[in-house]
Amino acid sequence: MIEPVHQQIEQIFHEASRQIFASLARTLRDLDLAEDAMQEAFASAAAQWPGEGVPENPVAWLITTGRFKAIDTIRRREKLQQISTEIAERMQQVAGANASHAATDIKDDRLRLIFTCCHPAIDLKVQVPLTLREVCGLTTDEIARAFLTTPATMAQRIVRGKAKIRDAAIPFVIPDLSELPERLDSVLSVIYLIFNEGYSASSGDSITRADLSSEAIRLCRLVLPLMEDAEVMGLLALMLLHESRRETRQTPDGDIVLLEDQDRSRWDRDLIAEGQRLIERSLASRRFGFYTIQAAISAVHADAVTANDTDWDQIVSLYDVLFRIEPTSVIQLNRAVAVAMRDGAESGLTIIQTILDRGDLLGYSLAHSARGELLRRVGRTADAIEAFETAMALTEQASEKRFLQEKLRKLRAF
Repeated sequence: MIEPVHQQIEQIFHEASRQIFASLARTLRDLDLAEDAMQEAFASAAAQWPGEGVPENPVAWLITTGRFKAIDTIRRREKLQQISTEIAERMQQVAGANASHAATDIKDDRLRLIFTCCHPAIDLKVQVPLTLREVCGLTTDEIARAFLTTPATMAQRIVRGKAKIRDAAIPFVIPDLSELPERLDSVLSVIYLIFNEGYSASSGDSITRADLSSEAIRLCRLVLPLMEDAEVMGLLALMLLHESRRETRQTPDGDIVLLEDQDRSRWDRDLIAEGQRLIERSLASRRFGFYTIQAAISAVHADAVTANDTDWDQIVSLYDVLFRIEPTSVIQLNRAVAVAMRDGAESGLTIIQTILDRGDLLGYSLAHSARGELLRRVGRTADAIEAFETAMALTEQASEKRFLQEKLRKLRAF
């Protein structure tokens, strides 16, 4: 009986630990204290539940236990006879929350925590990484890869962000309507990166993490009623359109299935229809931007009955607009792939080579993988092998490694 209980605790940790952390953070107003309290609560569950049984509402039990653990921590930090007024008030608030706080009130705590981490008092470079670490539980290494920087640099940013929240006493609340616009860009960036990590995991055995992509969509649905901004609609549309293809992106064994080889009859048409309606609303507002254009590109793919029916000319045109809005090397890389599909591999290869020659995306595995594929198509086998080898050295995603290994096997056998 003990083993199934521990398995259940592990599952709860996997599915709800960040929700529990967000609720503790809101009450305690200290991210490090909340993290420690959550870990201690799970340790208590591992010690008590095998003998006492799993509570009817395990998440609420863990939150309540975490609060009491935090009180114990605060008491240990300060001798009771020397306790400061501030800490005494904090203890009273935490104890009061334990008595009155219901589990039904915790579902939006992760959204509150996102707005806290995206407070304008926090450095813009810190907001998104801090949120990914604290709200989603991504590792510092995963976040560093997403930002194409070193783990040490990213760790310093996250520490600075946590200190700012503590020292400036930034509130754990969803801001008033008047304050939403100045935080919206950061909040949407966070949700987008959460989804990206779920849709194309940077490491691990599976290419997808459904828990993260589903959470990103849920959070965006919560933001939309707060502010019916065109880009909120655009981001939600983009995620829904991508999510419609998730089940077809890998084989039952976890191997990658390219877009051109996916079974389009299995794409979720309801998600596609909802995404297309959101795009229409966003475009009608005439205030659309980065996310809406990306969603429109995804919609072109969704409209194609087969890969051969894809309107690559329209996709290239949309990438031209997107690059004017956000002139990044990653967007230029994606445009290069679309150009290769429209005009031939040599045209796309020239663009990718230009990006790499100026020193951009040298540590980005997908850039080398795309270059390898185009080199393969033009018959430059030795160069293609070298590019795929570079890509494989740069990725930590197991299914991507298998995909590249298979590419290399076929090229070497050629």
